[in-house]
Amino acid sequence: MRLALSVLLLLTFVAGCGSPAATPPAAADCLTQFDPERDYFPVKSTVEHAKNFSLRYEKSYQVLTVEQPYPNAKPETYVLLRCGAPRPDIEDATVVETPIRSLYSASTTHLPLLDDLGQIGVLTGVASSSLVMNEQARARIDAGQVTEYAPNFTVDTEKVVVGKPDLLMTSGYEEPQYAALRAAGIPVVANAEWLETTPLGRAEWLKVMAALTGQEQKAGEIFDRIEQDYRSVAEKAAGVQAKTEVVAGSLLQGTWNMPGGGTYGGTLLRDAGATYPWADPSSKNTLQLSFEEVYTKAGTATVWLTDSPWQTLEDARAADPRHAQLAAFGTGRVWTYHKLVSATGGNDYWERGVTRPDLVLSDLVAILHPDLMPGYETTFYRQVGR
Repeated sequence: MRLALSVLLLLTFVAGCGSPAATPPAAADCLTQFDPERDYFPVKSTVEHAKNFSLRYEKSYQVLTVEQPYPNAKPETYVLLRCGAPRPDIEDATVVETPIRSLYSASTTHLPLLDDLGQIGVLTGVASSSLVMNEQARARIDAGQVTEYAPNFTVDTEKVVVGKPDLLMTSGYEEPQYAALRAAGIPVVANAEWLETTPLGRAEWLKVMAALTGQEQKAGEIFDRIEQDYRSVAEKAAGVQAKTEVVAGSLLQGTWNMPGGGTYGGTLLRDAGATYPWADPSSKNTLQLSFEEVYTKAGTATVWLTDSPWQTLEDARAADPRHAQLAAFGTGRVWTYHKLVSATGGNDYWERGVTRPDLVLSDLVAILHPDLMPGYETTFYRQVGR
């Protein structure tokens, strides 16, 4: 009751006055004279790798469809309308005027997209500022230009309504507070890149941000370069005579989470020239295994790619003494993607790494086949010390 009353009061407030978080559309952005025969999108994105979203272009708007906005959800459709054009009659679609001027972001993976497109200035809200690594975004946060609206992982609905962003972009999960935001007129757009099973599929969500900001040409150039670099590194690994046996993951509360061969992690391992017993590409899920299963099938692997932030091998032993039974523990070839981290919990692997699979793959190839990448310095991975 209190929340509903507060939202109504805030709606009355924001309808009558402006907010520092959202500025009126610039004259150059909005149409002053609409021509129904003109194509207002001369440059159009094509989607080749991503499976969880599609873009359809009409003359004055785009139709963005997210097939699975969050696990087991129905598709959601958004009309990205050129500012100043008449609204089309499309049933059950959220309308967002573009190019956007104000974005509230629920995930740090959105920030490199904005930065790469030269659009970091539209960032006016982040869920948790402590997790942000991007320097441009941090500068805006430090300057008081960005609102933190969910520091304890709970959306502060009143903050979002007062901020009045053009949209709030989700992290691929539906939060209970989003219904109140939609009722208050705040568009909520799902970004579910994490449900893509391929690295290039995740990276291609750059084109969603480009559609929102009007940067299709730049996005195409950036993605083409990432794709070319990724393929170039993958081709190097494909030429090796013998794949490197690896074990991935680590124990967490007695369960070992192992990427199936058809997952994002499994695809990276395959493209990096790795082999492991669970590499079947038809396996699309993370597998939950016991230590005994992992040790029996992959205990002799000479390289261990862990997801734990250990500094030393003794940290791994302390986490579970059985880790020391793995052959990779003995070889010392244990690597973790916790190289670029902040004191407050940010990890660039889960920020920039999602949008730069070419760099992640380069790290993995350098670890597994160092002769292919002489002199290469890893970006996200570091070796766990002895």
